[in-house]
Amino acid sequence: MSAAIARVLGEGFRVFFLSAGLYGLFAGSAWGVWLMTQTGAIPYEDPTYSMTPPMWHAHEMIFGYATAALGGFFLTAVPNWTGAPEARARFITLAAALWLAGRLAMWFSASMPPMLVAAIDLAFVPVLAVKIASQLIRRPKPQNMVFLLLLSCIWIANLMTHLQWMGMTGETLQTGLRAGLLTLCAMIAILGGRITPAFTRNAMKRAGEPEAAWPVSVPVLDKAGMVIALTLPVAVLALGGGAVAGVLALILGALQILRMARWRSGWALRQPILIALHLGLGMLAFGLILWGFAAFGVGDEVAALHVLGIGCVGGMTLAVMSRAALGHSGRALIAPPAMVVAYGLMAAAAVLRWLGTGLSTEYLTAMLVADGLWVCAIALYLIAMWPALTGPRPSHA
Repeated sequence: MSAAIARVLGEGFRVFFLSAGLYGLFAGSAWGVWLMTQTGAIPYEDPTYSMTPPMWHAHEMIFGYATAALGGFFLTAVPNWTGAPEARARFITLAAALWLAGRLAMWFSASMPPMLVAAIDLAFVPVLAVKIASQLIRRPKPQNMVFLLLLSCIWIANLMTHLQWMGMTGETLQTGLRAGLLTLCAMIAILGGRITPAFTRNAMKRAGEPEAAWPVSVPVLDKAGMVIALTLPVAVLALGGGAVAGVLALILGALQILRMARWRSGWALRQPILIALHLGLGMLAFGLILWGFAAFGVGDEVAALHVLGIGCVGGMTLAVMSRAALGHSGRALIAPPAMVVAYGLMAAAAVLRWLGTGLSTEYLTAMLVADGLWVCAIALYLIAMWPALTGPRPSHA
């Protein structure tokens, strides 16, 4: 038992990808329980947190679940980018404790001063950013340094939610939630735009496919996508949404479609661990276009945000966490059957949540089923990845 704990706390991907899964399961289940109280299936009890259940749910999916996934990714990827030493177990333990303290503070916020809740919840991202900055400075490439800007946007977005809960501002909560989610989408657009064609190209090369059939990245589209991705969350933070942000979302969604058109998604269907990346980025494009139209009164904004939150963020985190867990634990990059099902369930949850918005009488039922699909997807991820996240490296690795 102690050896397993030491392993988990010794590598960033282990503790944070495990934390993301466990918390995604908890938060999704807690949301499902509240939804059931709305149907009358179980009695309602006052929550232990101070905000409304929908706002707790939105906040914790963005600034709880997703930031754990970010922590695991950056603590694993940045040393590979820069050649810097990996974070030591002491730092990883501290960072994980700060993240967990934020989740506990949010859950028990009804019995705590709002300013203390904010201070605890806002502590994790700056510590993570400082560590990443100390590693990136060894090889300060602009395409990597931009993630410090995006981490800053995540922190500011979270601050805006707390400022309203503390009574210091009037209408910053919704802006903070939107900006936080769209910052995650910006990270996915940039990172996914790098790794998805690269991983697909490598797989096709190993399979003996001719070079002419490999994915192609168009530099002008990649650069334009990065600029728009960086601009979108900043525009939301500054303007709260509106026409400017809507136009940027539409452009970024269209650019994503143009980029993916040359990434050989059809071939990637042969390997679930690859197609999961393509599917998550497809949800990104679809969700951005839906959200962009909603900014002009066409379609439902909440439905569009859930396509981004479940389909893009949920789908891409499962895809990246499972691939990284397998690769960095010395296992073959082949998704276990349970993981393949999890990819499909997450996508189905996004589609159902989007379609359910148009239902007048069965909307709550659609929300419950979509939440159930999320919970099942996360549970299957934990089952499939438990050996990679907690167990020793295989002897042949």
